[in-house]
Amino acid sequence: MGLVPDAILPPDIDEDPRKGELPRPYAARLAREKAKAVAAGPEDIVLCADTTVALGRRILGKPRDAAEAAEFLTLLAGRRHQVITAVAVRRGDRIWARESLSAVKMKRLSDAELNGYLASGDWQGKAGAYGIQGLAGALIPWISGSYSGIMGLPVAETAALLTAAGYPVWRQA
Repeated sequence: MGLVPDAILPPDIDEDPRKGELPRPYAARLAREKAKAVAAGPEDIVLCADTTVALGRRILGKPRDAAEAAEFLTLLAGRRHQVITAVAVRRGDRIWARESLSAVKMKRLSDAELNGYLASGDWQGKAGAYGIQGLAGALIPWISGSYSGIMGLPVAETAALLTAAGYPVWRQA
């Protein structure tokens, strides 16, 4: 959107799912908790998001290591899954929030594709062990939903939330 934040302040919250928590409520909770955790003045606008990859009811977060990344990618290979990105915007005590839901199909992976992707390190720090905007884009033949939401920040939803919070999104256009 061409917007430049005044500051980037990563919130320090516990991102572990609660027992029995489903993927969509999990992502929504994290986005809201992140927005509440950032110190800001009453007129400041805080924007936070969380992206979760869901295979049915199972949450595939950021893998701890290459072995867990391989496990996630093997589970996703040849299957459709859901990517949920929740966005929360806070101004003062008020929070506006939305979720973007997208369906994604990952192709069946050959050993060379799986091992090559793992060796790239591109999976690190990414929910579900992949980022569609990087090398993994070659592994994703089909999506339904928001490409920007799969990347991690759904642009249309974010613009609507910022506008609702009183931020002039189109002022800088």
